[in-house]
Amino acid sequence: MLTCNKERLDDKIKTFSKFGDTGKGGITRLSLSPAALEAREEFCKRCKALGMEIKTDDMANIYATIPGEEGLPAIMMGSHMDSVKQGGNYDGILGVLTGLEVAETIVTEKIEHKHPITVVVWTNEEGARFDPAMMSSGVITGKFDKDIMLASRDIDGITFKEALEASGYMGNIENRATAEKYKALVELHIEQGPVLEAEKKDIGIVEGVCGMVNYEFTFVGQADHAGTTPMKYRKDALFAASKVIQYLHDELDKLDSKLVYTTGRMNVSPNIHTIIPDNVKFTLDARHQDPEVVKQVVEIIKKVPGVVEKCEVSCKKLWARNTVKFYPEFVHYVEKNAKEYGYSSMKIYSGPGHDAQFITDIIPTTMIFVPSEKGHSHCEKEFTPLESCVKGTNVLLQTVLDIDKS
Repeated sequence: MLTCNKERLDDKIKTFSKFGDTGKGGITRLSLSPAALEAREEFCKRCKALGMEIKTDDMANIYATIPGEEGLPAIMMGSHMDSVKQGGNYDGILGVLTGLEVAETIVTEKIEHKHPITVVVWTNEEGARFDPAMMSSGVITGKFDKDIMLASRDIDGITFKEALEASGYMGNIENRATAEKYKALVELHIEQGPVLEAEKKDIGIVEGVCGMVNYEFTFVGQADHAGTTPMKYRKDALFAASKVIQYLHDELDKLDSKLVYTTGRMNVSPNIHTIIPDNVKFTLDARHQDPEVVKQVVEIIKKVPGVVEKCEVSCKKLWARNTVKFYPEFVHYVEKNAKEYGYSSMKIYSGPGHDAQFITDIIPTTMIFVPSEKGHSHCEKEFTPLESCVKGTNVLLQTVLDIDKS
């Protein structure tokens, strides 16, 4: 079977790890920052050397294309280049680099294909500089209002519109990905979790992205002196919150073992060691592939009483997403190709969100996962062995060629 070039891929990974290098094994490459623009420049330079045509749309998404037969829709690969602060060298960027390696293999080996082949770079996937995450794929699929997104500000007060205009990558709205222009999207990504490594699997056959809910709980008590107020008279909002956190853990653990949930943010007021807390907020993030399990999570949340330990309790839904299922035919190609290359594999749902979950609403889509060492991601310890990257790239290559023939 056809294979990609290990040395070329290694060079790509090492080269792009320099853009935003933290000096500690990771990167900080926020969207449209100088480091991100350097990475974009290197990407475009390599694409031009392969004879690819480069276009950008109004959200600075980059589309680099190998020509095919006129009139046929293109097959798209790719991901994002931006990172979180002190992130790793594989999240997002590996999907771009493996797509670029597939394109280089097709060009250098003169592999026959009918459809144009495009490598895409999505803008501001992480949302680490400008809220929200998956901003640009969200705009082009109608998930987000463009004007609201343009007004999003970073911590320095710079708007996304200002960064976009200064980047040199703001193109025309006519260049956006659409159902008419594209036949497919295949996004390779690191798993960002420990499952593939623990199960000793080379390839994750991604069936979809888990649905999720995110709620915020608020507890209102009474602030009083920590040294003079007897315990029986207290309205301790933090104590009430801890009771509810324990309740949620106990009840959610009774549901399906694939359910994951996190109390990720807590604000305590006045947050002074000599004052009883009078106001506490915390968030609960819960994710599962089965919508019925997500409904059960919501039912458990709604059973939290309005008063706990003499404190008033309320909660509100911050956001939610439905489970997304990828295009079955393309999922099958990934499974078939992993088997034909002799790679071990397993079906898996993604817990994190990806641009692919938005794009699948307009273009048939699937994803390929490769293992993350010890499950580390969004940190400087993030790592995927080169051999695993090569295996994922080979599956990506053959999947694209299968789609081309279908």
